Amino acid sequence: VQLQASGGGLVQPGDSLRLSCVASGNNFDYYAIGWFRQVPGKEREGVASIVSMDGTTSYPDSVKGRFTISRDNAKNTMYLQMDNLKPEDTALYYCAAGVTLTTNHAVGLRPGFYDYWGQGTLVTVSS
Repeated sequence: VQLQASGGGLVQPGDSLRLSCVASGNNFDYYAIGWFRQVPGKEREGVASIVSMDGTTSYPDSVKGRFTISRDNAKNTMYLQMDNLKPEDTALYYCAAGVTLTTNHAVGLRPGFYDYWGQGTLVTVSS
């Protein structure tokens, strides 16, 4: 599986941005999916995930209520809608896919859960 992320850019605080990630291959609807971000000198942080067949989403408190993960299985694409962006959201954003589905939703925010990674797209929030 190859993942191609896009949609990053420079925005002002309070703006919205939608990231997309297209996956190659088949059976995308059976993959767990997640979005992560990373800034230099810090660990990669999970910001959204769907790891179960029922589509339950998980978010850390830092983005809950502002970020929304979704997927369009017919297009082999996952999305991250980011609203009310803040300067601290500035980071390189990565999409990820995993072959294991689970009802333990907490693991979806851990980088080690995933098997495939996109190349990253830069989001900069600045006035």
